[in-house]
Amino acid sequence: MKLGVSLYSYQQSRFLKEMTLEDEIREVSENLKGADGIEIVDEMSLRYPDPGDAFVVKWHGWMKKYGTVPVTMDVSMDVLQFRDHVMSIEEVANRLRHDLSLAKRLGFQNVRVLSVCPLEVMLAALPHAESLDIRLGKEIHQPMPLDGKQVTEILEAIDRTGTKHLGIVPDFGIFQIRPSEALLDWFQRKGAKAEACTASVELAELLGKGKAPFGFVDMSHVTAGKLRSAFKRLLTIGTCEPAFVDAFNGVKLYTDQQVPSATDFDYTVVAEALMLSNTPPDLLRQLTPHVVSVHAKFYNMSAIPGRLGEYQDISIDYEAAIAALKAGHYEGYINTEYEGQRLYQDRGREY
Repeated sequence: MKLGVSLYSYQQSRFLKEMTLEDEIREVSENLKGADGIEIVDEMSLRYPDPGDAFVVKWHGWMKKYGTVPVTMDVSMDVLQFRDHVMSIEEVANRLRHDLSLAKRLGFQNVRVLSVCPLEVMLAALPHAESLDIRLGKEIHQPMPLDGKQVTEILEAIDRTGTKHLGIVPDFGIFQIRPSEALLDWFQRKGAKAEACTASVELAELLGKGKAPFGFVDMSHVTAGKLRSAFKRLLTIGTCEPAFVDAFNGVKLYTDQQVPSATDFDYTVVAEALMLSNTPPDLLRQLTPHVVSVHAKFYNMSAIPGRLGEYQDISIDYEAAIAALKAGHYEGYINTEYEGQRLYQDRGREY
């Protein structure tokens, strides 16, 4: 396995104009021992959709200067960017073909689409990816598990076509075992009760052990954002998708049992336990031949007791995920992706 960094991790430093793109690449090269891989979000790092020939020359110069390797380019394809229509499947596929060509100009090995990207878009652009010898991967993000529809339909397409240029980009968030302490601290600063945060952690543990105090519900086809919106609708107007009713009402009942005088905000905190994929690590081992690259997601690092100078994210089971990749003989890149900065944006710069 090889190590790299998603420059998405530096989004706040970029927004505050504390670091340039070159600064970020230099940071990876000089301060992160053993890491040489670079992953970018195209619209964050580049003048999109065409950064120009002069930039392309400069980019390759940076790669040589700092000994770094372009690994994966992340693309988003905002379908609501036009005032008069939502982009069609073919329009999005054309945009993806463009992004594949841009990735090739910059020397990237892979292109990653978001977890909500329809498979038909990926398949429409697949011949172009094959002609460029670039692997096209879909991000698998919590609460989606590795055995959900987003993965199985890709595996079926691979079997059907025999392509070697289609796969998945697992995000280590699917191995999250509890809500991050950074998120829970943010909730408490917003007014949540400490008991609600404790209940959220305890409910996540019960769900992970298959001992939920309410019926099972398959949420593998839903993004975390949609799941949160559905729960908010239940709290606000009393209705939501029928498939979620039992689980959502179960969260409310569990909260009432654990949290005195629970508010809607406390219910929301406890419901974060539903956002976890509870993915068995052995599934990752089995799927390693189809892994394009990996997002080593983390939200917060805290000191490991008794191990001076070593840190961990207590909310994600890194050991199991890394062990599964090793057992599956994965030889690609694991790119660190920090996503905790948004949980501190309500505080002063000193934090």
